[in-house]
Amino acid sequence: MTETLNIAIAQLDLHVGAIDKNLAAIRAARAQAAEAGADLLVTPELSIAGYPPEDLVLKPAFIAACHAAAEALAADTADGGPGIVAGLPWLADGALHNAAFVMDGGAIIARRAKHELPNYGVFDEKRVFVAGPAPGPVKFRGFRLGVLICEDWWFPAVPETLAESGAEILISTNASPFEDGKQGRRIQLALNRVVETGLPFIFAALTGGQDEIVFDGASFALNADRSIALRMAHFEAGLAVTQWRRGNAGLVCAPHAIPPDPARLDLVYRAMVMGLADYVNKNGFPGVILGLSGGIDSAISAAVAVDALGADRVRAVMMPSRYTSSHSLEDAAACAALLGIRCDTVPISAATGAFEAALGPLFEGRAPDITEENIQSRARGLILMALSNKLGAMVLTTGNKSEMSVGYATLYGDMCGGYSVLKDVYKTTVFDLCRWRNAHRPDNALGPAEMVMPERVISKPPSAELRDNQTDQDSLPPYEVLDAILAALIEGEAAIEDVVASGYDRATVARVWRLLDRAEYKRRQAPPGVKITPRAFGRDRRYPITNGFTTLVT
Repeated sequence: MTETLNIAIAQLDLHVGAIDKNLAAIRAARAQAAEAGADLLVTPELSIAGYPPEDLVLKPAFIAACHAAAEALAADTADGGPGIVAGLPWLADGALHNAAFVMDGGAIIARRAKHELPNYGVFDEKRVFVAGPAPGPVKFRGFRLGVLICEDWWFPAVPETLAESGAEILISTNASPFEDGKQGRRIQLALNRVVETGLPFIFAALTGGQDEIVFDGASFALNADRSIALRMAHFEAGLAVTQWRRGNAGLVCAPHAIPPDPARLDLVYRAMVMGLADYVNKNGFPGVILGLSGGIDSAISAAVAVDALGADRVRAVMMPSRYTSSHSLEDAAACAALLGIRCDTVPISAATGAFEAALGPLFEGRAPDITEENIQSRARGLILMALSNKLGAMVLTTGNKSEMSVGYATLYGDMCGGYSVLKDVYKTTVFDLCRWRNAHRPDNALGPAEMVMPERVISKPPSAELRDNQTDQDSLPPYEVLDAILAALIEGEAAIEDVVASGYDRATVARVWRLLDRAEYKRRQAPPGVKITPRAFGRDRRYPITNGFTTLVT
């Protein structure tokens, strides 16, 4: 009996719905695995369909195309090369499953349906899939493989069932979205499963961006003694071959060099870069355009765009009003120069003057207020959308999570665009990211190795510059206070009394709660942006717009 098994992990950046493209990526990985002497290639969850396919799986033609691709892929294995574990939606006896197919010798030798269907946060699998039975091992070239799918190993039942029925190794196909701090939780849960079952474990992960979520990869392998035998790169497609030998202690993997853990801000920044790059490229946009104000949010958004797409695909516009300071113009120009991007200037005074003149008779007798401020913002949105229509580039919005939480944003103004780089990034983290990027260039970034913004952009008080001497703190608590309260209310779902008990002023907490509650209608109209925190607006946090639950605020 063969005592060694070489398992290749294909960490792929796949494209939802692009079945032929995904099939080609799997075939290319198999060819690479064959050259490296692999016996089996493991691909991510739903690798043929892409993840998450959402309501695409309700189309019979899509299901049929996925099944045809699986048959074609299985036929490839008749050449005696590596077998394949690939994922697809599987229609069997009228039930649709999230499945993994095992292919070898020119045939599909086993099918396994996902047993634990996630239905929280960004996941909505119970809406379209039916849970499969607890799986048994798959016999493959003299080995008994415990094939399971993502959520199946987040709970003990499926791994324990596989261990009790004779599996020698747990192999999980995964599409596990990135969020800040999640990698450590993954490793700990996998160690729990190893301890409970006594089996080694392979985590084969998806990477790449899909609408609001991004997958960070970082596939890994654990030996039964809990040692980490392999960890692949974050946010990079690639292939690694693990060598397993059967002995008295079961299957043991030869160790690979383990890269150091990336810094937290490195991971957050690279998630933003990958999310934007894949959104723009997979949707066929030639590039992006954004307003460059001289402020910190637009500066870091421009840096992310250049790192994701390259300077030649990023265009900026300065749109000064009579309230725009000279240092803002200087800082915006300096940002553009450091990043190497084109930056045009389109003053908005004539446009806002025209609106004010047209509306003057209707506003007669009413003092200027936020209305006139919003006209400025909407004039800028109109200019950016006009350039987008003419040039084809997608507009990036630059608002952050702190602002979107409390509605400190203008509908059809600064919220106007196709994608938001900072949608799930609190303002305090924006400051941290700016300092980090000025000192570091992330792996595979297309932007400059040096600083990307002047220090003054980071150090000066943030301001929308929509009236004289305005700063954000005229309307909001200090960001370190605001963000701490928001994190408690949003990520922690804390009660007001609990936030107050942690040391914050009750009136401030109540005011932030009201602003958060009242801004839901704005957030529903905001563009997508990559998920960073555990509770991103949209997919994760879904509150009713019409909401009468305000009795706890006094």
